[in-house]
Amino acid sequence: MEMVVIECHNYLKRRWENGLMREKYIEQKLRNEVKKKGGVCLKLAATGLDGIPDRLVLMAKGKIGFVELKAPKQKPRKLQLVRIKNLKEMGFKVYVINDVKDIGGVIDDIQST
Repeated sequence: MEMVVIECHNYLKRRWENGLMREKYIEQKLRNEVKKKGGVCLKLAATGLDGIPDRLVLMAKGKIGFVELKAPKQKPRKLQLVRIKNLKEMGFKVYVINDVKDIGGVIDDIQST
């Protein structure tokens, strides 16, 4: 039993160090903050369209923004940058969040557009 616990701990530690757990933490905080402000934070699963942002934030009065979430100090991949550029060219607001401190500002910006 002890070996399984150690292996599980090591697996979670590697995921944390690789940024996967931190990205999930940022994603959870975004969902919670959007909900507190009366909005909906939808997870996007674009079959056949790789690189699409992770979340679609819907706020009152038809306010909308796409959000790509990254672990701290991480940046979007090349394909993600292409998708972000395409969405912006279509007139959509698109944000990249890699720090929980940025969440409030992003939500405020979506609400003010």
